[in-house]
Amino acid sequence: MTETSDTRSSDAAEHEEPRSGLRRAMRYLPLVAPVLLWAVPCWVLLHAGQHWPLPVALIGTALALAGLIGMPLAMARGHGRRQRDGAAIVGDTLLGGVWILFTWSVLLGVLLRAALALAGVGDGQDRARVVTWAVLAVTAVLLVWGYAEARRVPRVRRLDVELPRLGAGLDGTRVALITDTHYGPLDRARWSEKVCATVNTLEADLVCHTGDIADGTAERRRAQAAPLGTVRATRARVYVTGNHEYYSEAQGWVDLMDELGWEPLRNRHLLLERGGDTLVVAGVDDVTAEASGLAGHGAHLAGALRGADADLPVLLLAHQPAFVDRAAAHGVDLQLSGHTHGGQIWPFHHLVRLDQPALAGLSRHGARTLLYTSRGTGFWGPPFRVFAPSEITLLVLRSPRGAASE
Repeated sequence: MTETSDTRSSDAAEHEEPRSGLRRAMRYLPLVAPVLLWAVPCWVLLHAGQHWPLPVALIGTALALAGLIGMPLAMARGHGRRQRDGAAIVGDTLLGGVWILFTWSVLLGVLLRAALALAGVGDGQDRARVVTWAVLAVTAVLLVWGYAEARRVPRVRRLDVELPRLGAGLDGTRVALITDTHYGPLDRARWSEKVCATVNTLEADLVCHTGDIADGTAERRRAQAAPLGTVRATRARVYVTGNHEYYSEAQGWVDLMDELGWEPLRNRHLLLERGGDTLVVAGVDDVTAEASGLAGHGAHLAGALRGADADLPVLLLAHQPAFVDRAAAHGVDLQLSGHTHGGQIWPFHHLVRLDQPALAGLSRHGARTLLYTSRGTGFWGPPFRVFAPSEITLLVLRSPRGAASE
């Protein structure tokens, strides 16, 4: 028995060692990442064989150093205790810009340079300079386009979703979904008004907001969120918290949404009835709620479904797609989520997929459960969206029995 115990301890230690090493490495990521983001473009654009005149090389390198120092300082001042909106705008914009510059410096620095060499175009200096101008041109175009994409009113994405347990009376139920509005340092009050006006054109039975309303407290972002009070639904407007609420006094946001006429579904449900059939509409707090330390906040699906007839179909609001495992275990029919932003700035979606089971769109999990993940209505941080367009979603629920009777 002693040998078995020692063997288990040894195995546990072996498994724990790499995990501890990974955790230690992750601690240095905030220090290493900014250096890489600025150093790689600096090298590719200035010092990879271009032989620019000395003043050009010195000025370019100085700008990269200024960005390396200024970006984290601006973000700390903007998102730290002081919450300075001007600094946040500068830091976020630099972060988005350098991410795009880094991405295309890596891609074109390797692929375009190789293609030019295979084609026999010029000498090493000529190819290096072509790469520099190509990277700068692509980055400039993507920054302008990405900013316009982030700031525009999202297009409506419409899709039919068949739920096998949905009663015929509920066939055609219209569910509008907005999420991740992220009202923040850039004033988006007029944008918010236009988004709400667009939602009202959908004539939805149920309008849902699946969290991350804003970056900042309800008192601070109230003017941007106020248009949400104008949203219309024939049956109900429902809301669940996202992780960003728990960075910004979540209870204040719950209270404001209640004041604006939305029904916060904090681990509870309501019933939507039509044509003699019933749909359970449930919601849970974000999975980060418990760690926030706020009394009474936490994601409790069993509590959300308590008292609901187990034979009725369930529509669940949960901010993060990662909650779908619990939803599937409870037999939820459809979960609506946001959080991922579809990656927001390509190719960040590869990192998002390391954390979440779905990036965007409709996916199946288990025998019964469908998950719809929105790319988000707004944007977080950097005011850019590149190959990840925002959306307002209209889901039309379909019943097999309703379709059969037509």
